[in-house]
Amino acid sequence: MNPSFLSGLNEQQLEAVTLPPQPALILAGAGSGKTRVLTTRIAWLIQTGQVSPAELLAVTFTNKAAKEMLARISSMLPINTRGMWVGTFHGLCNRMLRAHYREAGLPQLFQILDSQDQLALIKRLMKAANVDDEKYPPRQVAWYINSHKDDGRRAMDADAYDSFSRRMQELYAAYDEQCQREGVVDFAELLLRCFDLLSKNEILRDHYRGRFRHILVDEFQDTNRLQYRWLRLLAGKENAIFAVGDDDQSIYAFRGASAANMQDLQQDFAVEKVIKLEQNYRSHGHILDAANALIGHNRRRLGKNLWTAAAKGEPLRVYEAATDIDEAGFIVEEVKALQSEGVRLSEIALLYRSNAQSRVLEHALFSAGVAYRVYGGLRFFERQEIKHALAYLRLLASDEDDGALMRVINFPARGIGNRSLEQLQDAAKANSTSLWQAAKEKAGGGKSKSIADFVALIESMRSATANLPLPEIIEHVIEHSGLTPHYRNERDGTDRLENLGELVNAAAGFVSDEQQEDTSLTAFLAHAALEAGDNQAEAGTDALQLMTVHSAKGLEFHSVFISGLEEGLFPHENSLSEADGREEERRLMYVALTRARRRLYLSLAQNRMLHGKTRYHIASGFFEEIPAALMKRIGSRFRNQSSRFGSQSAGPRVAGPRAAVTQPSTVGWQADTPWRIGQNVTHPKFGAGVIVNAEGGGMDARVQVNFHRNGTKWLALEYAKLAPA
Repeated sequence: MNPSFLSGLNEQQLEAVTLPPQPALILAGAGSGKTRVLTTRIAWLIQTGQVSPAELLAVTFTNKAAKEMLARISSMLPINTRGMWVGTFHGLCNRMLRAHYREAGLPQLFQILDSQDQLALIKRLMKAANVDDEKYPPRQVAWYINSHKDDGRRAMDADAYDSFSRRMQELYAAYDEQCQREGVVDFAELLLRCFDLLSKNEILRDHYRGRFRHILVDEFQDTNRLQYRWLRLLAGKENAIFAVGDDDQSIYAFRGASAANMQDLQQDFAVEKVIKLEQNYRSHGHILDAANALIGHNRRRLGKNLWTAAAKGEPLRVYEAATDIDEAGFIVEEVKALQSEGVRLSEIALLYRSNAQSRVLEHALFSAGVAYRVYGGLRFFERQEIKHALAYLRLLASDEDDGALMRVINFPARGIGNRSLEQLQDAAKANSTSLWQAAKEKAGGGKSKSIADFVALIESMRSATANLPLPEIIEHVIEHSGLTPHYRNERDGTDRLENLGELVNAAAGFVSDEQQEDTSLTAFLAHAALEAGDNQAEAGTDALQLMTVHSAKGLEFHSVFISGLEEGLFPHENSLSEADGREEERRLMYVALTRARRRLYLSLAQNRMLHGKTRYHIASGFFEEIPAALMKRIGSRFRNQSSRFGSQSAGPRVAGPRAAVTQPSTVGWQADTPWRIGQNVTHPKFGAGVIVNAEGGGMDARVQVNFHRNGTKWLALEYAKLAPA
């Protein structure tokens, strides 16, 4: 007799759920019901008496997913799920270490450091050891430690081939010693310490292998190497590991995730059964056909093809805008049209590759009075780096802005501690002056070199920017305040630097806005404050969802807009210099496409503002990988007439992954120029590279070349000694 919860499963889902106890890989496509399969498998194992609730272990990647899984199990079976081993890698390892703290060499009440706590400990350690934090930025040290731990390497195992790497190795070792003395562990240590415990303690290892005869793993494609090794160690040779994942949705390589774990699983566990869940219950046919065609260009796939019993639906709507502002305006109008058709704002998502893109989009939505919410992130003007830059600008504009001074007086760090700040505040209060005046008096009295240096910095920036246009003021402040070098040394600094560049764009757009009578710094700061105010919808209200493609994974919407589909933006220019970078970007695009149920919009701009300057782009190569029959042009010249974006006869194709686009006739270039975007070139100093962007014309023509060994550089064609490769 089949339990009632098996009803409604399709043939492949039922096969996966009722597999005998054996290692299995479930290749589950987007919208194919993988969460249902995983939870139903657990319920079936318990219902059929193959395992008790305490004898299985299920691993998810978020606490939210773990709670959802337990809730679904409770709805299928009348059991208490409280004691079940269902959770994240970090949560399960923490539970195991709490139970065996002595064996793990930890105090009973060991504490867990979050990322900020970890950074603070590293800073204390470096200060005590008199380590130069400019040469060895604390955030870079933290990234070094965590990345080695994620790869399963202790300090003694880390490569040390020069003075810098040897010093980093020493800091890692000192950090581990300090953590041990204080009885604390960071997130990466939870997994590594648990792996070490099971590796070295045979009795414990055999105990857990005997207990967890069934191990189930969700989102298996997102596991890193250490997580896979931990699972392999826990499973041994006898236990059944049931892995559910989709190699086509592996988009976290920057976090160490490796889709290769899926192939290793098949070899290491001699997996006889790979079940493909290909029936999609989310999207219409045209959307799935586009996603299948796109991802088919990736190599080394395990292979599957999504299909649906639903209708083909509407074609993908493609809009080629003249500018990024035009693109944003188009999106706003289409959102309003969808609203009028009865689609709720919360059922519409606006996706972008980079956080910096949200600024123009937010401005357009704010101006049109469309309620929106930034999912999984902050609105543009609320982001840390933007608030820091604005604080510097506020201080330039007004000596009386105590809040601005407090925010930036020691950011980036310049050795001004809490005691010095308290003295400033006391002096300002006693003399009824601003903090700035108190700082000037303290600096003038020679009582604090650090404060004197800060005062000199602000005054020099104020003097240097006195007669500059607004965008150049902001550019100068971002660079000379120390924000640029600070974020350049951060692990996630690239996004923050892109956001700071977008702030310059915001200023340029503000100045060029004909409706702005006052384009001063003060007026711009007021504009920024207003846009940072009440334009984001409150929680619980109907609102358009804005998010990066990474944040969209696991979500679905009635209608989806994918914006900024241009080479260098999506796919991102960084993908050119990374191994398999183009394939990772293609998987990211695949995730974006498969978020839509009914309607999908793809948009691009002929030019957009980057770092305060207009840049000309070509259409994303992804357009060339989606069959034209699946797309419908909306008010654009896409693949039509003599469009710069994807003109079929515009130029030669270049072999290899970088050649997914055809060559446009870039605005301002001579028709007979020998240079083409996507062309392989060589330079006498920088070596081999590929042209990825271009701007200007005649004597002012420039190309952006991504050199294999030296990164991306802009070169003036009049002087650059480029040669075709």
